[in-house]
Amino acid sequence: MRYKILYLYIMNTIEVIIENTGERREIPQGTSLSELAKTYTSEPGTHPVLGAFVNNVVEDMQYNIYSPKSIRFFDIASSHGRRMYQSSLVFMLYKALRDTYPQASLSVKHSLRGGFYCTITGQNLDKRDQVAETVRKRMLELQQQNLPFESKGMLLTEAIELIRNAGIPETLKLLESLNQLYITINFLDGVPHKLGSKLVPSTGCLTSWDFRPYNDEGYMLQMPDQHHPDKQPVMPDTPKLFSIFKEHHRWVDLLHVPTITDLNRIVRDKGENHLIHVSEALHEKKYAEIADMVYQRRNQVKMVLLAGPSSSGKTTSCRRLSVQLSVLGFDVKQLSLDDYFVCRERTPKLPNGEYDFESVDALDIPLLNEHLLRLFKGERVEIPTFDFIKGNPYFDGKSLQLGPNSILVVEGIHALNPKLTAQIADDLKFRVYVSALTQIAIDDANIIHSSENRMLRRIVRDNNFRGWDAYNTLHRWAEVRQGEEKNIFPFQENADVMFNSALLYELSVLKIYAEPQLKRIPENCPEFAEAHYMLKFLDLIDPIDPKHIPPTSIMREFLGGSSFEY
Repeated sequence: MRYKILYLYIMNTIEVIIENTGERREIPQGTSLSELAKTYTSEPGTHPVLGAFVNNVVEDMQYNIYSPKSIRFFDIASSHGRRMYQSSLVFMLYKALRDTYPQASLSVKHSLRGGFYCTITGQNLDKRDQVAETVRKRMLELQQQNLPFESKGMLLTEAIELIRNAGIPETLKLLESLNQLYITINFLDGVPHKLGSKLVPSTGCLTSWDFRPYNDEGYMLQMPDQHHPDKQPVMPDTPKLFSIFKEHHRWVDLLHVPTITDLNRIVRDKGENHLIHVSEALHEKKYAEIADMVYQRRNQVKMVLLAGPSSSGKTTSCRRLSVQLSVLGFDVKQLSLDDYFVCRERTPKLPNGEYDFESVDALDIPLLNEHLLRLFKGERVEIPTFDFIKGNPYFDGKSLQLGPNSILVVEGIHALNPKLTAQIADDLKFRVYVSALTQIAIDDANIIHSSENRMLRRIVRDNNFRGWDAYNTLHRWAEVRQGEEKNIFPFQENADVMFNSALLYELSVLKIYAEPQLKRIPENCPEFAEAHYMLKFLDLIDPIDPKHIPPTSIMREFLGGSSFEY
């Protein structure tokens, strides 16, 4: 009788909804996503299924369904599919390195456009071309073997012992700092690791990638093209961006905070106040250095153009750089590109019919250039103010005039786009690019993407100053990121200097404000998937009380309490 009941239980069916097609199906309890996907016909031209949203939570294809669920399959075109692809590709690289150079250690340092910069240490690896070719050949073999990525839940104590025996010290430190009872460990061909996201079904899914030497010391693990995943992207040369990453990794090493575990150690040892002061001092030093660079060209430069992506801290950077320029004797005038938006009727539109506020053509370029030319002639110019509620510019008597010692600081996301100031001679311009390039990593295999750092900043700022909740911020985030890729990142290497606005301690502060906002996002909306992922990430970080953050800090632009007017 007992076996009959068990048999009936196994044969029970449940209803699932496949959102991609709107279809409702009855399936046996315990069916895996992989089995269900075999009967799901994707649209022509789409790429292989990598995972699925199950009740708006990302799951890998091993996931078994035991109760009614709403399921939406995704491929690499999805941001979550791309994240899975990244983690899986890093794991395949780790496995290939372990197979070819058993004594070597892999460290994924940071992302660059189109891939990840990595270093390999711990073994005689002088001939980087040979190392890259050997590892690449093994990666190709692993891909062709179509080995499954597997995950297994286990006691944290067991996972710690497993990772210790595998010789992964940074991941071991992370696991030892956790307070969980159970944890999921990933496996590839029997080799364990802990990756920050779910993984694709198998190595055979990783069909487009490259691994080659990069710069003087490291390697590039190249991802597929974002819009054409079956192709390798054309890697833009970004020497200035890369040099800023290298500079800030030196800061990280100087302060001994390369990972979240190290940051948490400082917090638990009550050392956060010192970390805040040193981080802020490093920022102030950099602002002073940039001002000195402008001063050296004072006989030519009349205008500082300051640009950067969303939530990079452009406005505070504009204010703090202006203070440093004033110290050097400049009469600083400021101009915001936000006041040069065209009226709503002239705003370009996206293919879906919505206004494209991220486009450079959303600005009144002829009017801006006319005003700049007149200002550089010494004329007084009446400056517009843009009413974002009514969607129209207006003039209320606000004016600007430049004197002999004046320098104009112009701030906005398009400031480095040559089209914006095409009528102004290049020798009159000094260009600054600001972005929050996150230096701290989770461990050697799991970086924290700068876009995720900026997203947390924006969630906090939008809630504090714009009345938007986290749902609205996440709902718009994909559109913001597309605008950055099109209108900002292609021009970042035009900068004379780059400034990294990320602070070593900021994730611990942002956690306090962002976590309750993310928890309010309802499960029944697609944005819940990103909120769920970010909450798991924030759970790894110990909080820092913001009371010690000075009023001039970039963080005050997002938290409030700044001594600057915005």
